[in-house]
Amino acid sequence: MPDLIPAAKPLIGDDERAAVDRVLRSGMIAQGPEVAAFEREFAEHFVEGRETVAVNSGTSGLHLGLLACGIGPGDEVIVPSFTFAATGNSVALTGATPVFADIDPITFTLDVSSVEAAITPRTRAIMPVHLYGHPADMVGLHALAERHDLMLFEDAAQAHGAALHGRPVGTFGSFTMFSLYPTKNMTSGEGGMVTAATSEIARSLRLLRNQGMERQYENEIVGFNARMTDLHAAIGRVQLTKVDAWTQKRRENAAYLDAHLVGVITPIVAEGAHHVYHQYTVRIPEDRAGFVKALREEHQVGSGVYYPIPNHRLPSLARYAPGLDLPETESAAREVVSLPVHPSLSHDDLARIVAAVEAVAGAGA
Repeated sequence: MPDLIPAAKPLIGDDERAAVDRVLRSGMIAQGPEVAAFEREFAEHFVEGRETVAVNSGTSGLHLGLLACGIGPGDEVIVPSFTFAATGNSVALTGATPVFADIDPITFTLDVSSVEAAITPRTRAIMPVHLYGHPADMVGLHALAERHDLMLFEDAAQAHGAALHGRPVGTFGSFTMFSLYPTKNMTSGEGGMVTAATSEIARSLRLLRNQGMERQYENEIVGFNARMTDLHAAIGRVQLTKVDAWTQKRRENAAYLDAHLVGVITPIVAEGAHHVYHQYTVRIPEDRAGFVKALREEHQVGSGVYYPIPNHRLPSLARYAPGLDLPETESAAREVVSLPVHPSLSHDDLARIVAAVEAVAGAGA
């Protein structure tokens, strides 16, 4: 039996190990020069030099970004329900209310008309997710935010290098969070990066991540310990030199799947969007569970379902959305399956994935 083709595969090699050893030998392990260098290099690489603040996780990045922009009790922030729970959690953690809107069924990102219908006098901001590596409709959302005098934030956890009409994600909102979790398009082992539109927001982020102080023992506000270590930053700096080639391989793998898959509804890329394929997500309208099971057990092809339960139906967040009807979100949650697209795939792997999907879909699993 062939080896399992995993749905995701972190790429950690000798370069990353050497970088960690270098930091360990230096004796400077906590937040230090590696973090500062990583922030600068990440900003130059992805977000046209916007000030960037490293934190210990993507969720911390969202939470601190919201706080740095003044979000708190009494406020509402409109977010998608079809995403990982961290998006809604981060709003709730500030004391504000996450308000869930529906998605565009083509891109799986926030639908502008659904967002507009969710606006109330308490709405302060809109926070789209660039889901699966496809940019949200930032043009439409920006226009909507301007009309209603709202802030715009970005959850780019899965979208390193994505762009819309040539403009990179991370340059549209007052702040943007990029995750550096091991399964993302690049990793620092664990961590997040927050880009800021203004120096004031960036300074607030730096205070919030470090117990409210920029200078030791001169605490200016109540803050957190959300610092990134130099160990993690060293890994991230190495990954930053490789991520463009990995992204190109993801896009080539996605193009192969687009050209050869039959029997499933393949991803559609919106006009002007540069998709970085954190996930390659298809729709299986009938018996998704059987499809996933057969892929793995009969063909040794892994897959993932992101996400089977919408945020507005999770026990932790349902209280914010009693009786809410989001039909496109519910449909996606029933149908989506993410196939392997990661840069470790060989041509033979891709051919196996196509053959497996054809066999299972043709059999009506």
